Amino acid sequence: MTISLQTGTRVMFTGDSITDCRRLETDNPLGYGYPLRVAGQWGLAHPDRQPIWLNSGISGNKVADLQARWHSDVVDARPNVVSVMVGINDCASRYFADSSPVPESVYRSGFSALLDPLAEAGVKLILIEPFLLPVNDDQRHWRADLDPKIQVVRDLAGQYSAQLIATDGMFAELAAVTGPQYWAPDGVHPTAAGHQAIAEAWLQVVE
Repeated sequence: MTISLQTGTRVMFTGDSITDCRRLETDNPLGYGYPLRVAGQWGLAHPDRQPIWLNSGISGNKVADLQARWHSDVVDARPNVVSVMVGINDCASRYFADSSPVPESVYRSGFSALLDPLAEAGVKLILIEPFLLPVNDDQRHWRADLDPKIQVVRDLAGQYSAQLIATDGMFAELAAVTGPQYWAPDGVHPTAAGHQAIAEAWLQVVE
């Protein structure tokens, strides 16, 4: 069942750099990525309905970082719809010498802690899978860590009756035609085309 957006519906996008997209460095508080594209395309398609679009993504965030600021940056904003995309940093940190691995169990419990207060308040949820388009041999090793975390997001979407946006599979299919760099030159951060693909998938779960 899709999520209905009306005039005044408060829609919060949150997560890491893919959602952030330099929102604090530009004139647009939605940044330059998929949240901005969602808002723009929604406005063109539904000029009679004007949701309130919000973005609290912060580059580099993991689930634990979201937990630390969840109430002040998300819950206190009184959203009606919350869209969350987080996980690639929980995966990638495993492969950096100055960071510690984030176990699947910690990722799952932390993500659940984010969703619990929203579900209790009746907030509609949209969960966007973390994704990876490996562009080198090193990144191919990330899949062993990332795939279980993607499954966590899928499990939580079912548990919390959230809309799931399956970006990992979507980008894998797209990259099979064009190659990965067209969608994410570093395997992680989307190009303009990548952000457009996420926006189009997001708009399919709302009405």
